[in-house]
Parts: sequence; structure tokens; C-alpha cells
Amino acid sequence: MNRLTRLQLIRQLRRHIRLSERRSAIWQQNKSAKWALGVMAVLTVLYLMFFAVMFALVVNSTPSVSGTEFMFGISPFILTLDFVLRFIAQQTPSQLIKPYVLLPIPKYACIESFQVTSMLSWGNLIWYAMLLPFSIMSILFSEGIWVTLAFLFAFYVLIITNSQWYQLVRSLISTKIWWWLLPIAVYAVVALPFYVGSNPGLDSFCNFYSALGSHLMHGNPLAWLALFVALANVLYVNRHVQYKLIWRELGKVQQTKIKHISSFSSLDRLGHYGEYLKLEVKSIFRNKNLRTVFIFGTIIVLIFSLLVSFTDAYSGDFMSTFWCIYNFAIYGAMMLVRVMCYEGNYIDCLMVRRENILTLLRAKYYFFVTLLLFPFILMLPTIFTGRCSLLMVLSVMLFTAGAEYALFFQMAVYNKQTVPLNSKLVGRGTMENSYMQMLLEAVVFLVPILLIQLLRALFSDTAAYLVLLIIGVAFIIAHPLWLRNIYNRMMQRKYQNIEGFHQSRV
Repeated sequence: MNRLTRLQLIRQLRRHIRLSERRSAIWQQNKSAKWALGVMAVLTVLYLMFFAVMFALVVNSTPSVSGTEFMFGISPFILTLDFVLRFIAQQTPSQLIKPYVLLPIPKYACIESFQVTSMLSWGNLIWYAMLLPFSIMSILFSEGIWVTLAFLFAFYVLIITNSQWYQLVRSLISTKIWWWLLPIAVYAVVALPFYVGSNPGLDSFCNFYSALGSHLMHGNPLAWLALFVALANVLYVNRHVQYKLIWRELGKVQQTKIKHISSFSSLDRLGHYGEYLKLEVKSIFRNKNLRTVFIFGTIIVLIFSLLVSFTDAYSGDFMSTFWCIYNFAIYGAMMLVRVMCYEGNYIDCLMVRRENILTLLRAKYYFFVTLLLFPFILMLPTIFTGRCSLLMVLSVMLFTAGAEYALFFQMAVYNKQTVPLNSKLVGRGTMENSYMQMLLEAVVFLVPILLIQLLRALFSDTAAYLVLLIIGVAFIIAHPLWLRNIYNRMMQRKYQNIEGFHQSRV
């Protein structure tokens, strides 16, 4: 067999990735979800085109500001949003490495293949639904074709640099939660013109990055060199960090630390429910993945509760309602959407007694309903400061505990891939029904706010929240019925799900 060049090897690995995706059973199961995501992608493109027209109208009506200056001025906001959105869709390369580690190929070939694939991904072009129409309307005819091409190319380099930066951060925070300080520090530095200088503020911030962009547009070789050096450095660091973390995970070096955890004897009076409630609590304390997700969720709830309570950033009825719904739904969106995936590690033990799974589901429901008290307490300052009414906060909490949790628990029927309790990087992915889960999360976050806005328009704020409260209470009262329905449907798919859990264990 002829020796493959590095480029041929990377192309071959990319081909393997595409074939493995198509051969997966999940490919067939998620076709309908992919169609739904396609519709969402089309809507996203339309929204971006709308923003392109809106921005172009602003620029064209302001002769003192050119199109390139305007877009580079807001580029930090675009790149920050791009970074955040990648947490939804983009994965790290770890799950692709395991089949190739023992092959006689260059040690960085797999990681380089993933890096090339991520840089050439069509997802990196989504922002061009806004940038391309904007450049035609506000740059092409005023600044010329070469400036337009340079503008589009510069933004592409910024976006692919952002993709590599995301991979680096995502991999690091998967090992230690304290790595969140890295992106916080970087974005604090990026925002320096906003709060440092002789005349700090939004205008100073945008002017600073407009000036940097103008150096690129005027062909300053040092500016272009700095841009490519930034890309090369992020690629190099990401390549080495990915390799180091993957081999650490493959080595399965475990650090044993004795932890003294309460026996929670007060729950013994609840019988079997108490035992499963203990399991929920101890799983969070003892298992790295569950603990990390729980901490992330708690931090998000805390941050947004403080922002809504003590700043004007999210003032207004619509934004207050939106973030109230978000705060209460975050635990479900981050943990309940994985219902039964962690239990897949010991699913055989749960099957030894009849209705064990039903008891587990009920205990899990009670546990997550109890968790809602934490965001409720954190939202109390919004009531005292007049940002939200007690009726609104209470109705959203009960709606989450009832209708939204009923939706999240439906995933117990369809989830059949084991999520490791402690190992993070190497595996077959974190979720097999990722498309279905993304759609479910979109429904949970968007439908309540749309329902409230509709009821507000037809009736009043009080009537809207009373309807939400009644729906939530009805689902809470009926929880034995819909949990029993979920359990019966799980038992119909019992052998199919158990096979999936067994095959996906690391």
C-alpha cells in the first residue's frame, strides 16, 4: 500500500467521519428532527437577512460611517454570539479519536482532520446570510469590489478563528469548571474600550474596533499579519491541548479521593422514593459529569437572576418574562433532557423489580420540582423591586413544574444512549437524540413566552398568568397519570432501549 501524504490522510479521515454518521442508526431515527432543524435554519437565515437590510438602511442614511466601519465596530458582538451559539451545535474532536489511536498514523493527524473539517464546515458561513447582503447594499457600490472581497474574507478568518477558540475553551472547561475564567478574562479584555479610556462607553468601543477594521480594509500588511498570526496561534494551541486531554482521558488515570457524604437518613421514611431521592443527590455529589452540569445550571440561574433583579439590562415586561421562564427551565434543559441516560450505566439493576423505573421517575420528578425553589428564592428580589409580580413568578414556576417537566420526561422513552458518569472526552457522543432535544428545548423556551404574549394581547397580564398557573397546576395534579403513561411506553421499548444502553457504554 502506498504511503499516504498528510493531506490525503486528512481527506480519508474526513470521509470516515461522514460514513460513520450515515451508518449510525441515529441517522435514520433523526431524519424528521433534521427536517425541523432545516426549517429553523431557514428561519435563521431570513432573520439574518432582515438584520442585514436594517443595518444597511442605518449605514446608508449616515454618510459619516462606512459599511466596513460599522460592521467591524459591532464585530465583537457578532463573534461573542457566534461563540455562545457553538455550544449548541459544535462538538469537540474527542469522540472521533478513539478508533485511530493504535494505527500507525501521525499522532496529530486525527485532530488536524477535525480542525480542517470544522473550518470548512457550512455552519461557518451562516453569518454570510447577513454579511453578504449587507456588503452588496452598503459596501460594494461605495467602496468597490476589492474592499468588499477583503471585508468578506477578513470576517471568514475571524469566524474560523472563533471556531478554534471555541473548541479550545470547550475542551478545557470539560476538565475543570474554573477554566470558565479564561473566556471571561478574554472577553473582559476585548471589552476594555467600553470601560477604560478618556471617554469610555459604547461609542468608544465601536470606534476602537472600527479603526482596527479600517487597517485591514486599507491593506495594512501588519494588520493582516496579526490576523493570521492569531489564527495560527489558536490552531497550534488547540491542537496540542486537544491531543493532551484526549490521551489523558484514554489513559483512564483516575484520582481516587475519599468523600464523606451524608447518608440522608431523613429520607428513609419515604421508602423506595427516599432511596431514589438519595440516588439523585449522591449522583450529583459523586459523579463528575452530573456535578459539572448541575454547577453550570446553578451558575446560569444565579447570574441571570442577579441581572434581572439589579440591572436595567433586561427591563420591560417581555424580557423579564423571558428570563423568568429561562431561569426556571434551565435545570430541566440541562439535566432532565438527559433523563435515563446516566441511569443507562446501571439499567440492568433497575430492571430487577417490577415498576422500579416508575418509582425512579416519580422520585426524579419530585427532586426536580424541589430544585425549582432555588430559582424562586433568587427571583424574590425582582418581586421586591417591582420588576416582576408574585403572580408571574409563581405561575411560571408551576407551569415549569407541570407542563414543561411533562415534556422533558418524554425523553425517557426515547433516550437509549448511556452518558458516562465521570469520563468526559472519549465516547460516542453525549446525546443520541440531540436533534430531538434541541427542538424540545426550543419549544420549552419559546412556547410559554408566545402563549403569554398572546394572552396579554387578548385579555390582560393577570389573565395570562392565571391561565399559565392553571395549566401548570393541572399537569402537577395529573403527574401520576402522565408518568405512568411514560413508564408504559418505556416498557414497550424496553429491549430496544436496553440494547442501546449496553452498546453505548464506554
